[in-house]
Amino acid sequence: MTEWHAQHLGTLAQSGAGVLTIEASAVSPEGRISAGDVGLWDDATEAAMAHVLGGLRRWSAMPLAIQLAHAGRKASCAVPWAGGANIPPGHPGGWQAVAPSARGWGADDAPPVALDEAGIAKVIADFGAAAARAGRLGLDAIQIHMAHGYLIHQFLSPLANQRTDGWGGSLENRMRLALAVFDAVRAAFPAERPVTVRVSGTDWVEGGWDIDSTVALALALEARGCAAINVSSGGLDPGQKIAVGPGYQVALARAVRAAVTMPVVACGLITAPEHAEAIVAHGDADMVGIARAMLWDPRWPWHAAAVLGGQVASSPQYWRSQPTRDRHVFKT
Repeated sequence: MTEWHAQHLGTLAQSGAGVLTIEASAVSPEGRISAGDVGLWDDATEAAMAHVLGGLRRWSAMPLAIQLAHAGRKASCAVPWAGGANIPPGHPGGWQAVAPSARGWGADDAPPVALDEAGIAKVIADFGAAAARAGRLGLDAIQIHMAHGYLIHQFLSPLANQRTDGWGGSLENRMRLALAVFDAVRAAFPAERPVTVRVSGTDWVEGGWDIDSTVALALALEARGCAAINVSSGGLDPGQKIAVGPGYQVALARAVRAAVTMPVVACGLITAPEHAEAIVAHGDADMVGIARAMLWDPRWPWHAAAVLGGQVASSPQYWRSQPTRDRHVFKT
């Protein structure tokens, strides 16, 4: 983390949201999507994050979570604003990616190396070590990234996982890494703080990971103490066909919520406060995740509270900004 993250997260920490999640923090250098990713794998990355979190804590009481991630075969890429293309090992900014099988995400990508037993054990240990660091940093929750075609999702989906050993083949085998990582993170993070996951409800590709498999995974995670599940979709295969529109993933969240008792988070092109409120009010999900809409409008919860008659927490320096005084949006 750098001073950029201090101002970026500082802005979001004044948004009035229920929780702020630090996104896609790699558990190892090879697990980064790009060289621009945040990481939490050694003393230096922990110290850098501690510096940023110290500033956030001084000015905001918002709960802070972190998303722990490993990109797998989608690692070693340029930053998104430079095109995001795969960078082969040996080229500036590139390194050797790993995956369940030696199959790249795109036809022109450098092939990853299939993880052996020692490599899988290292991945599990890396997640556990990052979780322990997150605990030391005082983070309030962890979200394990099991979605969007990154490493754990690659193991889950038969499209990416072509293994013939105990980590591939059957649904039970393909779920092994996800469950082992969850167990390692849960064991390393303070017991009173929640560990949650983010999953892709479907690959949107025939023969890939689907909602029935997602429900099976959700039930297995809940049995292990998972505190909540965020249901997204896609990202595993370039052949995906997605009918994108407002709330296009809500039906996936609804299916998971019907099967589990832990809270379910819906996400995906939910940009209007009334839409978010309806999702919760109708019982499709227990919470709504706002990401790109919040980057576009970092005061989204302020405006949602004004529309819906709610209140948000923010620093008193902002309270006089409310255009009307007939009802207080800010908690005093």
